Amino acid sequence: MTQKRIGFFTRLLDKAPAAERYRLATEQIRHAEALGFESAWVAQHHFHEQEGGLPSPLVFLAHAGAHTSKIRLGTGIITLPMENALRVAEDAAVTDLLTGGRLELGLGSGGTPGSFAPFGLTFEQRSAAFAANLATLTRAWQGGALAGTDNHLYPAAQGLNDRIWIATFSPEGAARAGKAGHGLMLSRTQPRPAGQPSLPLDALQNPVIDAYLEALPAGIAPRILASRTAFVADDRHYARKVALPGLTAQAESYRKAGHQLRGDTLDDFIGQFDAHIGDPPDVLSSLLTDSSLSRVTDISFQVHSVEPEHQDVLRSLELISRYIAPVLRQSAATLQPERIA
Repeated sequence: MTQKRIGFFTRLLDKAPAAERYRLATEQIRHAEALGFESAWVAQHHFHEQEGGLPSPLVFLAHAGAHTSKIRLGTGIITLPMENALRVAEDAAVTDLLTGGRLELGLGSGGTPGSFAPFGLTFEQRSAAFAANLATLTRAWQGGALAGTDNHLYPAAQGLNDRIWIATFSPEGAARAGKAGHGLMLSRTQPRPAGQPSLPLDALQNPVIDAYLEALPAGIAPRILASRTAFVADDRHYARKVALPGLTAQAESYRKAGHQLRGDTLDDFIGQFDAHIGDPPDVLSSLLTDSSLSRVTDISFQVHSVEPEHQDVLRSLELISRYIAPVLRQSAATLQPERIA
């Protein structure tokens, strides 16, 4: 039985200026490493500081790598359509060398629709741009000639093509990732189909896992990472008190975007955004109801959209490490494409 790997994920949303956000995130990653977390992941967001505090994840991960020694460092995600693919290939190769081969590359086509225009793209062009940039990226990491010239990537990438992860909501995207032998990244939450606001998250994500596994070539080990919101405190009432402002703000943004909400109570918001909040028994019990988690190889925990203070984040990591990670690590799956209703 292969143990599940447990990670920490941050969008760098601490209520502080950018430099302090980066310092706190570095401390959180160091803390996660000391507690035995196997990976740390950072999100990329451009322009909008309330959505995410980091436009340059590879720069930050090179810094984090200098302050850690063994935890794997991943992007969750780089929005590849907005990037120059060759520059990503070069920066990733350098970052991987500086971190001793610890880099994991999560890639996606999404992002905030309004952020595409400054990069000369429309939101509707993102899928085609993603496919073209991914092809350029993988070709560079394979050592191929670049754009029909005699130029080749320097420094050469050491196995980065085997550490690509693709973020997607859809079975179709998962099948493409599986066929290419990439890893699959599942979101902490995702919008429900019209008229089904109470549909469980695993009902949406199990078909995505099915499609990925069915497309994965024989002999390629599956890599499936599920991100989940989990805020754990010593006292469940304190955890809920801390969670209320952030989840309320998330609900307001969700409603403004035209999505249907389940209701207006804290429990409605917790269900709406697939959050796991409370003391250790509460959170563990909640996580164990998610059937898709038994089928993944990796789980990364984030506190978004709760947005607790820094010390509460550190304590949540401690409680996850002590009470929750040991149970989840042992809940390994067979990872066969057997459908779960």
